[in-house]
Amino acid sequence: MKVIAAYLLAVLGGNPSPSANNLKDILGSVGAEADDDRIELLLSEVKGKDITELIASGREKLASVPSGGGAVAVSAPAAGGGGAGAAPAAEIKKEEKVEEKEESDDDMGFSLFD
Repeated sequence: MKVIAAYLLAVLGGNPSPSANNLKDILGSVGAEADDDRIELLLSEVKGKDITELIASGREKLASVPSGGGAVAVSAPAAGGGGAGAAPAAEIKKEEKVEEKEESDDDMGFSLFD
């Protein structure tokens, strides 16, 4: 990721086709270690390509990736379940409130603001 970030910084800085030395300089300026193999791999993959087109094609690919919406559906009660799923959730909230009170009482008899 840091090699890609260095490449994008170089392009944003006005260098349309950064070299390996440019990327090493950028990474070195922030104290990051430059991996020659990764730099060469990245440069070979993006050689002759427009960065805006690469980003656009990447966005299209990411649009088809599921983004975690399934967790909400799993925690929803079943159609015939009625309110059975809500009662345990309410009990958990009550227990959490009790635990918070116990933690706040742990001030050993004095307060920093008294």
